[in-house]
Amino acid sequence: MAVVMPGHQNTTHPRASATPRDDHPASGPALVKFHAPEIVFGEGSLVEAAHAAVRLGGVRPMLVTDPGLIEAGWVDELLGHLRDQGVEATVWAGLTPNPKDHEVAAGHELYRLRGCDVLVALGGGSVIDAAKGVAILAANGGNILDYEGVDRAPLPIPPMVMVPSTSGTGADVSQFCVVTDTARGSKITIIGRSLVPDLTVIDPRLLTTMPADLNAATGLDALTHGIEAFVSRAHNPLTDHHALRAVGMVTGTLVRTIDDPTYMPARATMAQASLEAGLAFTNAILGAAHAMSHQVGGLLDLPHGVINGVLLPHVIRFNGADDPEPFVQVAATLGLEEARGPAPEAVEAVAARIDALARQVGVPRGLRQLGVREEDLPRLAEGALRDACMSTNPRTATRDQMIELFRTAL
Repeated sequence: MAVVMPGHQNTTHPRASATPRDDHPASGPALVKFHAPEIVFGEGSLVEAAHAAVRLGGVRPMLVTDPGLIEAGWVDELLGHLRDQGVEATVWAGLTPNPKDHEVAAGHELYRLRGCDVLVALGGGSVIDAAKGVAILAANGGNILDYEGVDRAPLPIPPMVMVPSTSGTGADVSQFCVVTDTARGSKITIIGRSLVPDLTVIDPRLLTTMPADLNAATGLDALTHGIEAFVSRAHNPLTDHHALRAVGMVTGTLVRTIDDPTYMPARATMAQASLEAGLAFTNAILGAAHAMSHQVGGLLDLPHGVINGVLLPHVIRFNGADDPEPFVQVAATLGLEEARGPAPEAVEAVAARIDALARQVGVPRGLRQLGVREEDLPRLAEGALRDACMSTNPRTATRDQMIELFRTAL
């Protein structure tokens, strides 16, 4: 078993459910959009990333990755596929987990010096976010921190092909880019339709070389995406199905992938769970767990999914106290008996089930074990309230409520 350590509903769209409901407005649901890249899924699909890079106009692609993927052999395999297509890629692996502003700047400088034209990212969420950051700067210039917020990068960015090597971040299908502001010690969130990649290639083989702690962390991230997207103020009928499917697949499969890393059916299920959660949250956005996690991760440079695993049960209880009804369907998806009872009981059952899963895969019980101190709470709370993800949390929060929510999670 992995041990992971540091190093209701304000919407015009009725909830999707198994039983059709007649509470649509007479004019029908409001207009919704659903952003998604082209998706290639299946064992052995890595070769498709090379085909796509050339199809998108790549002559001098930049391959963004990390040392672990190089050591595992996946980078050499993809470089071979690119050579078979007649192109030689520039490889950049100069980034760390939770990509930093200065790292993105360095990647952009190499992209510019080599005259690159297409970005291919092979790795987890940090690699993919770094590639998106390079793409933003390649088209728009400046400092990556200038683009914090929604639709702040006006010029079209280079084509992007993503090959996720973890099963949870959803960055390969999302319109999000998260970068650490090293001066402030916090993460910024960049959101924009242009950040949805042109193509994602999901080859479950790559998941077999994930370290167990990363497997656990990214799986919990996918679970958080599913739940936060389902209860988001911006949820809609096109996102609900993906969100609930992701929740069910993660809770039913994550432990098996840790206990039996090479069992491909479970790996394929987790790859699909990550995909479905990503499709849900990039369209419905997220909530308080992510807004809070971004602050802790920026302060302490910790794995994002581990922080989510600590925070999510507390955020569920906080949101459920205001409107418990959406959690009834989450409880039903998890097969919990409490789905048949009063809605507040469903909230507690869901929170307890997720807390148990987090403990089972080795996540610490509280933020204090990750290094958060009582004196950090005001700063963390204020940052969380400014985070874009708070805008779609189903319950609004004051500064004092946010401080108390962090304190509860200590």
